[in-house]
Amino acid sequence: MNTLCRDCSALFARPPPGGRCSDCGSPRLVGHPALAELAIAHVDCDAFYATIEKRDRPELADRPVIVGGGKRGVVLACCYVARLYGVRSAMPMFKALAACPDAEVVRPDMAKYRDVGRAVREEMRRLTPLVEPVSIDEAFLDLRGTSALHGAVPAQSLARLAARVEQRLGVSLSIGLSDSKFLAKIASDLDKPRGFAVLSRVEAPSFFANRPVSLLWGVGTALERRLAADGIALIGQLVALGESELTARYGRLGGHLFRLAHGLDDRPVVAQAPARSISAETTLAQDVADLAVLTAVLRPLCERVSAHLKAARLAAGGLTLKLKTADFRLRTRSRRLAEPTQIATTMLRVTEPLLAAEADGSTAFRLVGVGASGLVDEAEADLPTLFERDLGQPRRLDAAIDAIRDRLGADALRYGAAPAATDRPPAQSLSRTGRSNRD
Repeated sequence: MNTLCRDCSALFARPPPGGRCSDCGSPRLVGHPALAELAIAHVDCDAFYATIEKRDRPELADRPVIVGGGKRGVVLACCYVARLYGVRSAMPMFKALAACPDAEVVRPDMAKYRDVGRAVREEMRRLTPLVEPVSIDEAFLDLRGTSALHGAVPAQSLARLAARVEQRLGVSLSIGLSDSKFLAKIASDLDKPRGFAVLSRVEAPSFFANRPVSLLWGVGTALERRLAADGIALIGQLVALGESELTARYGRLGGHLFRLAHGLDDRPVVAQAPARSISAETTLAQDVADLAVLTAVLRPLCERVSAHLKAARLAAGGLTLKLKTADFRLRTRSRRLAEPTQIATTMLRVTEPLLAAEADGSTAFRLVGVGASGLVDEAEADLPTLFERDLGQPRRLDAAIDAIRDRLGADALRYGAAPAATDRPPAQSLSRTGRSNRD
């Protein structure tokens, strides 16, 4: 069995005697029959935001650390010490502090996190140009064909990457190595933190046999309930049914589930994958049921989304309104647009009716968000039509506002006041996958 030393990256044809590296004496070994052949990796920074804060404040090294906003905010990230108390990302802050009252709460510094994320990404690109970012702190890498360049098999290059990032940037990595993106992602979650796990397609059916169907990509809560109603709770049960039976029951989705259950995933690692969505959201300082007050929140959110679209040279083909109720229930309402747009006023005109349909005065909301999807090139946005009089005024006003802000700053011109948000920065994202993982 091929064995890799994760500290010095030495590769052995069989496990060294005594369970320690023959070259450096480290016990941090990983062994797998296909270790020297596999080349698709998922690399994930461990507790990214919290790790950076502990790096910059050594006195917090052994303390439970939560990165997030005020009492009405949510946990953006937490260290592994805090997780021992039951704290998790996206947990309401008051619940997190109830579970771990001694936690050190640190306000997020997104600019710092982005700088470190870019530095980690550059280290990845030293190994291969085929780096597909998933979020600020994780990416897929395709290292096929790099052995001659680096004088090392991909597993060794990845071990060196982890050591280099930890030494230079103070951030630890967990690595999953496989022959597909799906299995690499599963592997990277098996041995956190500072992990290195290997999972090949050959062993996938036996590995998945007794694991829940929710582990498969595309199986959300609704599909999990549907499968449970049919007596299917484990991935092994999908395999036992066979592809033809699953396809007969669930159509193309059944074939998709069967392939994933066997570790089959032929999606390539795509460098510079296009963004799928751009969004902005804010948590209100107090729960709000009044439609007029909630509507006043929409414009600054639409303006932020508009600014992000313009910076990315993209336009929205669809819009989504996101609402979170006082009891933390999430509502989303979406609309496709007849024509793609970058104009905040157009976004406001579309999202206002969606909000009015939800805000009937009987439900209080704590969070409002606006998202742009169906992204296309900006050249397709807000084109002149026969009804130029209707569209021309918002377009000219939008251009005039941009010109003033470019010259005098982003805060030089604002529309009317909106309700105060919490003291945490409003969430804004340029998402490539629609998900964020802070592991």
